[in-house]
Order: sequence, then C-alpha cells, then structure tokens
Amino acid sequence: MFDSQNILFAFFLTTVTGLSTGIGSLIALLAKKTNTSFLSLSLGFSAGIMIYVSFMEMLPEALSSMTSLYGDKQANLFLILAFFAGIAFISIIDFLIPENVNPHEVHGVEEMHEGRQLKRTGMVVALTTAIHNFPEGIATFTSALESLDIAVPITVAIAIHNIPEGIAVAVPVYHSSGSRRKAFWYSFASGLAEPLGALIAYLFLFRFWTATTNAIVLAAVAGIMVFISLDELLPTAEKYGKHHIAIAGVVAGMIIMAVSLYLFI
Repeated sequence: MFDSQNILFAFFLTTVTGLSTGIGSLIALLAKKTNTSFLSLSLGFSAGIMIYVSFMEMLPEALSSMTSLYGDKQANLFLILAFFAGIAFISIIDFLIPENVNPHEVHGVEEMHEGRQLKRTGMVVALTTAIHNFPEGIATFTSALESLDIAVPITVAIAIHNIPEGIAVAVPVYHSSGSRRKAFWYSFASGLAEPLGALIAYLFLFRFWTATTNAIVLAAVAGIMVFISLDELLPTAEKYGKHHIAIAGVVAGMIIMAVSLYLFI
C-alpha cells in the first residue's frame, strides 16, 4: 500500500519530532532565562495545528473511507469507537505516570542555575518521558504515511510540543547528577521512543494494513492528538505565559493549517 520511499520519509519525520527533545535540553543548558511568552505562543500554535487537522482532515478522511465500506451508520460507530480508543490509550499512559515525575510538569531554564534538588532521580523522569513519547511516535508515523499535506505541519507541532519535555528531562537529570553532558544525552535519548513507536507500528500494524485499518488508525491518531492538545499543550501554554498569548497561538496554528490544506486541494 505504501512504497519504501514514503515509509522511510515517515520514519525520518518521526525521528525529527523525537530528537527535538534535545533542543529543549540545549535551551535549558545554554539559556539563562525562559522566554515564556514565545514558548506559550508556540505551544498554543502546536495545539491549534493538531486540533484543526484532527477534526478537519483526519476524521473526515477516516469517515469517508469507512462510509464507502460499511455505510453511514456503521462507519460513524467505528469512527466514534476508534477516536475515543485513541484518547483512552494516551490517557491511560498519562494515568500510569506518577504526577511528580510527569514530563509535563512545567520547568523553566532558570531552575538549571538555582540548585533545585528533586526527590526522584532524573533517570526516572527521562524514562517516563520516553514512555509518553511512544504513542506520539505512532501518531506521527501513521499520519505521515497518510498524506504529506498534513505530515509536515504535524511534525512541526509535535516537535514544538517536545521542546518543553526536553527541558523537563534536562533539569532534574542535571540536579541529580551534576552533569550537563548527561542532562543533554538523557533528554536526547528520551525522544528516541518516538521513532521506536513508529518502528513498532510498522512491524505489527502493516501486516494487517487494509483500508479499514487505515481509517481506524487515522481516527485513533486524531483522538491522541486532540488529547495531547487539550491535556498537555494548552495547560502548559497557560502556565508558561498569558491566556491570550496561548489562544492567539491556537488561532494562528489553525489558520496556518487551514491555508495549507486549502492550497493543496
């Protein structure tokens, strides 16, 4: 169904999103102050892209494919089940991660210089980030295979989303080890869970890949991205900056995504 070039490009995009955690760690290690307004705007922008593409592109595409196979009533039922299954999948992973080591606890780069000590080791935070990044890798990979029109914006959105995760890993690793090098590499390595998620999707899903599987995965990925936006990106954007800055980012992300999709019609 997909040629080798598309698959390799999907792996490349997934790797880019995963390794963007390294950007977050570099910011934490090199910057002296967090630009909270810019980070808030960027996270809102990322959420806007993911919400818009989920409801305006991925779900309609999944519904159209399902309807041609099963008719309106059954197609809508499958779509609903797949969408909320995606939400359940990512929310269960979040639920299993202890709150005090959740990678979405907000950290500023100032903490690198404050001697802040954490009760848990940085290794635990890196591990939980890796676990959380796993389904995001599946989401990026499968959306990249579906359409390049949505692949690049989603890659940008998730890459932006991973930057504060890189900060969240680097800060406690640095304070538990005293090593800037270790802080960078643990943060960088935690992002490798995303291409690993893509590899798992490729190895286990593709042997069963059909038009129905494609539609179900699209709807589930839409659920994952909506959950990430509402549960992680928007609350983090609010904590980093002002409410209206975050919302401006959301609207800007939606506009960019809308224009992008319109141009490729």
